[in-house]
Amino acid sequence: MNRFSLEGQVAMVTGCNKGLGQAMAVALAGAGADIVGVNRRPAPETRAAVEAQGRRFFDVEAALGKDSPAAIVARALDQAGQLDILVNNAGTIRRAPALEFSEADWDEVVDVNLKAAFFLAQQVGRHLVERQAAGRIVNIASILSFQGGIRVPSYTASKSGLLGLTRLLANEWAAYGITVNAIAPGYMATDNTQALRDDETRSAEILGRIPAGRWGTPDDLAGAVVFLCSPAAAYVNGHALAVDGGWLAR
Repeated sequence: MNRFSLEGQVAMVTGCNKGLGQAMAVALAGAGADIVGVNRRPAPETRAAVEAQGRRFFDVEAALGKDSPAAIVARALDQAGQLDILVNNAGTIRRAPALEFSEADWDEVVDVNLKAAFFLAQQVGRHLVERQAAGRIVNIASILSFQGGIRVPSYTASKSGLLGLTRLLANEWAAYGITVNAIAPGYMATDNTQALRDDETRSAEILGRIPAGRWGTPDDLAGAVVFLCSPAAAYVNGHALAVDGGWLAR
């Protein structure tokens, strides 16, 4: 099992104060990594869970899509000394019919979900190349990277673009020992899906298509992120791992 160990590594996880990001940060800490959490506000629960694993937690407060990715990475390096892993998890969503969707909602979602993810990856990639160190980047895509969805045009566009960037960066950076992969969660029980879960008709439609018969939970991503960040996945590159209860297979 030492091939899944992340001892001596530092992982930056964006949006890890709760939900999917928190579960992945705690899972990476359980595998031996120290964690840099990038959030709009402090993440005391995540810090406590990481430190309970005997690992260090470094807080970087930042607003993705607004604050400079270069400054975010510089602040992380000032505290942690190095970065070996980046998990681009932070994301936002806006719902409205395409005929009514606003430019402001488009820009806010694309800036956070796609633009910030690319430029954070660029900064971490430069750091790894300068160190001549192998590294792992994991982008949190979506099943809507493969499907259109409804009433979420900017979210679908951003997550489709993120999958394309995953493949491009995998092609460019493999020679440096940097792998770039994606996790595509299905319908997960998080704040982003609260409105859907509260809609009895829509929730029943969604559950009816999931072979597993339930909404996913944040902990369902733990094994996937540890695997993709570990030495065991050294020859996995440019791949999107769906964690969706079988949704895409239906």
